[in-house]
Amino acid sequence: MDSVVLSLGGSVLVRDEDNSLYLRDLAKMLVDASSATRIFVVTGGGRIARFYIREGRALGVPESYLDEMGIEVTRLNARLLIAALGEHANHIPPKDYKGAVLAAKHSKIVVMGGVSPGITTDAVASMLAERVGASRLVNATSVDAVYTTDPVADPTARKISNMSHAELLEIVSGTPSKAGPNVVFDATGASVLARANIPLSVVDGRDVQNVRAAIEGDAFEGTLIE
Repeated sequence: MDSVVLSLGGSVLVRDEDNSLYLRDLAKMLVDASSATRIFVVTGGGRIARFYIREGRALGVPESYLDEMGIEVTRLNARLLIAALGEHANHIPPKDYKGAVLAAKHSKIVVMGGVSPGITTDAVASMLAERVGASRLVNATSVDAVYTTDPVADPTARKISNMSHAELLEIVSGTPSKAGPNVVFDATGASVLARANIPLSVVDGRDVQNVRAAIEGDAFEGTLIE
């Protein structure tokens, strides 16, 4: 059975409005997809983590402690998704890669958050993908693809449908090293995927069926990096 890693952005998973319908749809899709694919999900911290990091930084908290605060939020987000998945997923988010591999012996869907300070959940997802020999990594984020520049700040930004790992690295190089970066994909994670030659799909995480297409290796709307 193929393994696929889903890096699920915290800003996709947790929003201001009632999110229960999305969570139910996402959980049902993951359960359906897991009939043919073992799925590992790494949840990000999103706006809630950035809130704690911003406030902590204003108080003069060291970056390593800010990272630890953010990791706690990612694990809380993981528990939220686990609650939606019920018996179909592990009950406690693994705290490291070995724990995720062990959880996969009992669950076809494994959900976890961050691992250690200084490593984003994108990087965690990439290292996990390498560890489990994943066929692909799907980055379900708050943007619908990789763009030449930030589409929010630059109205002339152009969507990129296909690109190489080297081209992605060129775009994401210079990613901030501080806690709570908000970029399309982490530079360290991109380097790991390039090294392991694992394809990366970047999709709009709110489009559940499009996320499923990317997980299953079918045609999808977004960016394919290989």
